[in-house]
Amino acid sequence: MTLEFSVIWADVAEKDLRFIIEYIADESPQNALKILAKIRKKASNLYTLPERGRIVPELQDQGILLYRELIIAPWRLIYRTSDKEVFVLSVIDSRRNVEDILLKRFVDKE
Repeated sequence: MTLEFSVIWADVAEKDLRFIIEYIADESPQNALKILAKIRKKASNLYTLPERGRIVPELQDQGILLYRELIIAPWRLIYRTSDKEVFVLSVIDSRRNVEDILLKRFVDKE
């Protein structure tokens, strides 16, 4: 029997994804659609296998073990699980410093 989880995309994660796709679409709309499909397909694995992603290394170094990520090169899809729900929190370019991005988001929220 396969457990089914609900996958919920946070607004900021949806904005991240939209920004990525719009940026790529400026150069190549077809490539943008392929990348969108690739990210959505990888994220769909979270419905049945949410523990498959690794713990976010930068957060693990700080003792924070709640957040996992899937690598969809060059992006990192960051999420956390709670009961039967998976919350997709961010889609971040892996070439950028995740600590800086998260810190900026936390500071901007206040």
